[in-house]
Amino acid sequence: MNRITGRTGDQSLIEMSPSDSFNDESNGPHNPYTSASGSSQLGQQGLPAVCVESCESLNGSQFSLAPSDHSDSPQAQPLSLERINTLTGSWRKRALFLKFRARIDKSTQSKDSVFFRDGVRRIDFILSYVDDKDGERKQERRREYEANLQKAGLELETEDKSESDDGKTFFLKIHAPWEVLATYADVLKIKVPFKANDIPDHSQIPMNWLSTPFRLPDLVMHPEPDYFTAPFDKDKADFFLIDDKDTFFSPSTRNRIVFYILARCPYTTEDKQKKGIKRLLSNGTYSSAFPLHDSRYYKKSRDPNCESERFSLYKHWATFLCFFKEQPLNLIRKYYGEKIGIYFAWLGFYTEMLSFAAVVGLICFLYGLMTYEENEWSKEICDENIGGQIIMCPLCDKKCGYWKLNSTCSSSWQSHLFDNVGTVFFAIFMGIWVTLFLEFWKRRQARLEYEWDLVDFEEEQQQLQLRPEYETKCTNKRLNHITQEMEPYLPVTSKCARTCLSGATVLFWISLIIACIIGVIAYRLAVYAAFASIMKDSPTNNLHMVGSLITPQLATSVTASCINFVIIMILNLMYERVAIWITDMEIPKTHLEYENKLTVKMFLFQFVNYYSSCFYVAFFKGKFVGHPGDYVYMFGKLRNEECDPGGCLIELTTQLVIVMTGKQVWGNIQEALVPWLMNWWGSRKARNHPESLYCRWEQDHDLQGFGQLGLFYEYLEMVIQFGFITLFVASFPLAPLLALFNNIIEVRVDAWKFTTQFRRPVASKAHSIGAWQEILNGVAVLSVVTNAFIVAFTSDMIPRLVYMYAYQTNGQLSMKGYINDSLSIFSIDQIPAESRPEPGENPAWFNSSITTCRYRDYRYPPGHGQEYKHTMQFWHILAAKLAFIIIMEHVVFLVKYFVAWLIPDVPSEVKARVKRERYLVQEYLHNYEVEKLKDQLTCNTYNDCTCPPMIYPSLPTHEVLSECL
Repeated sequence: MNRITGRTGDQSLIEMSPSDSFNDESNGPHNPYTSASGSSQLGQQGLPAVCVESCESLNGSQFSLAPSDHSDSPQAQPLSLERINTLTGSWRKRALFLKFRARIDKSTQSKDSVFFRDGVRRIDFILSYVDDKDGERKQERRREYEANLQKAGLELETEDKSESDDGKTFFLKIHAPWEVLATYADVLKIKVPFKANDIPDHSQIPMNWLSTPFRLPDLVMHPEPDYFTAPFDKDKADFFLIDDKDTFFSPSTRNRIVFYILARCPYTTEDKQKKGIKRLLSNGTYSSAFPLHDSRYYKKSRDPNCESERFSLYKHWATFLCFFKEQPLNLIRKYYGEKIGIYFAWLGFYTEMLSFAAVVGLICFLYGLMTYEENEWSKEICDENIGGQIIMCPLCDKKCGYWKLNSTCSSSWQSHLFDNVGTVFFAIFMGIWVTLFLEFWKRRQARLEYEWDLVDFEEEQQQLQLRPEYETKCTNKRLNHITQEMEPYLPVTSKCARTCLSGATVLFWISLIIACIIGVIAYRLAVYAAFASIMKDSPTNNLHMVGSLITPQLATSVTASCINFVIIMILNLMYERVAIWITDMEIPKTHLEYENKLTVKMFLFQFVNYYSSCFYVAFFKGKFVGHPGDYVYMFGKLRNEECDPGGCLIELTTQLVIVMTGKQVWGNIQEALVPWLMNWWGSRKARNHPESLYCRWEQDHDLQGFGQLGLFYEYLEMVIQFGFITLFVASFPLAPLLALFNNIIEVRVDAWKFTTQFRRPVASKAHSIGAWQEILNGVAVLSVVTNAFIVAFTSDMIPRLVYMYAYQTNGQLSMKGYINDSLSIFSIDQIPAESRPEPGENPAWFNSSITTCRYRDYRYPPGHGQEYKHTMQFWHILAAKLAFIIIMEHVVFLVKYFVAWLIPDVPSEVKARVKRERYLVQEYLHNYEVEKLKDQLTCNTYNDCTCPPMIYPSLPTHEVLSECL
C-alpha cells in the first residue's frame, strides 16, 4: 500500500496504516491502531501516523465519502502538509483517548452499554462459546474464522470467561467499521435517504379527534423523518444524506450486514466450502450468535449514546394496558427489521377487520336468541304430547334401546341458536368479508412497501440472498446467462429425486393423520353404545345437575373432540421436525424459496390435522347410515353414527369450539409461559449479581434465541385460526368474536415476548407476507364452498324451508307438523335379530304394544308399494340443497370478484409517490454526475489538485472479501 508521510508542527515525520492494529491486554485482541504484526505505530509522544493512499489508487473512489464526513475541508482541497496536520490531529486525539481508556479498570465501565470498551465502536454482533477441554479442533476453527472475519474488515474484541457470570463462557464482540458497512450496503442495494420527502400529506381522517385515545405519541409512531430513498452506492456516498457515519446505518441494518458476512465467511483454509456461522453453531464451535438489544426493557440505558428503543417498545407496545392503542409499526420496523414489522402490521390489520365480522356474528347469535321462543320444531320435540309420544329406533346395535324424541329437547334448543335464518346471511356475509379483508390488506401492504423501501425488493433478494447451505452443498457450477458468472446449481436428477422423496414423506404423514382420524371415529362408534346404555332411562339418573344437558351424542362428541385435540398436538410436535428435515433435504436456493417450501408443507399438514375432524362431522357424519334393517357398518361391525333430530350442526359447533379454543389457549401458554420459565431458570445465578456486573451481552445471552422459523410459527397459528373462522363459520357465528378476543391478547403477548423474552432477531427484509398470501386466498375460496355445503347438508335450514313452502298442509307459512313430517316409520318386527336391543336395555315404559319406531329420513312406510324407498320429498329437498349451493356460490363469487376488481391493489397516492421518487433519483443522479464532471474538468484545467481529499481511509484488500460478497 502506498504511503505519504508529512511533518506535523515540530514533530518528526510519522506514518500509520489505518488497517494496523493496537494490541493491549485491556483493549482486547484487535484494535485499529496496531499493525498486523502487533507492533505499535504510535510515535514517541503517543501520536499516530497518517496514511493516505496514492492519487492513482484514489481516482476510483474519490467520491466515496459524504460532504458531512469531509468536515475538515472542502472536497476539492489540495492535500498539503497543513491538511495532513489537521488529519493527524483527529487521529492523535483518538489514539490518546484509547491509550488513556486502556488504563481504566474494566469494572468502572458501563455494563449496560452496546459499545466496545473504547465507548466509540458499536457492538453489532455477539458470538459466544465455551472453551471445552477437548476442543482443540473447535479452537482451530474459531481461530481461522475470526482471522477471516478480520480480513473481511470486521473488528473484534473478546470478553474473557472470567468476566462472565458462569465463569466459562467467552463473548466475542464484533464491530463493522464504516468502510465495511458502505461496501456491503452497496452490494445488498440497501436503500438510504437522499432527499427529504416534499410531497405534502393531504390525507385527513374524518372526525380524527375520536381516535385520540387510541393514538401514540408522534415521536413513537414516526421515529424517523420521511425521506426519498435510493439504493446505496459507495462511489457516490456524498449523494446521500449522511450527517453522521456512525449513525447513518441503523443498528438493525448493521446487524443484518454483519450477519451476511458471518454466514459466508469460511472457517478453514483447507476447504473454502466450509463456511458460515450456521455450521459453526450446529457443530458446537460457537454456542450462540445474536445482535444486542440496545437497553433493558424496563428502563432506559445509562449510556446516552444508546437509543433505548427497546424501552420505548415495551412502554408503548408490549404492555397489556396498551391493548387499545395503535401499534408503533415504524419503530417496530426500525428496531426489528421489515420482516417482523410486516407480520405485526398484518396481525393488527387482521384484528381490526375481525371486529366487523365479530359484530355481525354477534348480531346473528342474538337473533337466534331473540327468536328462541318462536322455534316451533323445538317446541314440538319438547312437547310431551308430540315428542313424548314419538318412539325412536335404537341408535346402535344391542346396547341401545328405544327412546323418546323429547329426550333431545335441550340439544334442539341449543341447535336453534346457531341453526336459523341468520346462519345463511352470515355465511354470505363472511364470503364477502374475506374478500374485503384480502383486498384492503393488499392496499395496506402496498403502502408499507413504499414507506419501508421494499418496492422491487423481491428481485434483488432472488439474485443476492443465496442460502449459504445451497452454495455449500451444490458443488456443480454453470454459467448464468444473465450475469455471465459461474454459479452453483442442483442437477435435475438430484432435484427430482429429492422432490419425490419429499412428496412421499408428506403423503405418508397425511395418511397417518387420516388413520388417526379414523381411529377417533371408531372410538366415537364404540363408546356411543356405552354412553347410551348408561343414559338409557333418563339423563338425570346417573349424571346429576348437568345430566339434563348431556345426551349420549353430546358426551361422545365432547370426549372424541378432546382426544382428537391431544392427537393433533402430538402429531404437530412430530411433524415440525420432519417438515424442516425434508425441506433442508431439498436444498432450496434462496431464503424466500426455503420459507415458501416449508410453509406449503406445514400448512398442508396442519390443514389436514386440524380440520379433518370438522370435515367429518360437517359432511360425513349421519350422511351414510342407511336405515333400520339395512344399516351401513364400518369395519363390518361398527354401525355408522346418526345425527340426532336436532341435526349435526350442534356437534360441529362443539367440535369447532373445543379445537379452536384449545389451540388458542395452548398456543398462548406455549408462547408466553414457556419462554418466561426458561429465562427465569437460566438467569437464576445472574439475578444475584449487582446490576453493574450484569453486562448487556450476558443479559441477552440468558434470553431465548429467536430461531429462523420463529416468525413462521406465528403466521401458521394465525392462518389456522383464519381457517376456523371462515371454513366453518356458518356453524358457529361467534367464532370471529372468540378470534378477536384472542388476537387482542395475541398482539400484546407476541410484543411482550419479542421485547422481553427473546434475543434481538437478526433484521431481515420482506416485501409481503409471502406464501401466506396465496394460502389465505385459497382458504377464502374454499370457505365459500364449505359454508354453502354446511348450510345445505349439515344444517336443517333447507328441509325446513321446503316443508314450509311446499309441504305445509295447513296452508300457512309455519313450521307446525315439521317434526312428524321429517321422521319416517319402521316396523319393529323387521329389525334383524343382531341389531335388536339386548334384554334389559329397553326403558321401563317400552312394552309389546309398541310396534313401530321412527327414524330421521324421508322414506315410504312399511306396507307401501315402495316400502322404505326414498319419497319424492327427499328428492325435492336434495334438489333444493344443490340449487342453494349453486346460487350461493355464484352470488358470493360474483360479489367477490366485483369487489376485487373495484378496489385497486395499490392506492393512487402510493403510485404517485413511487413515480415521484423514481423521477427524483434519475434527476438527482444526472445532476450529480454533471457536477462531478465539472469539478474534475476544473481541477484538471488549473492543476490545483491531483486528487480529492480523503477522510475515511479505505481498508486494504481482503482475501475473503470476494467470498463473503
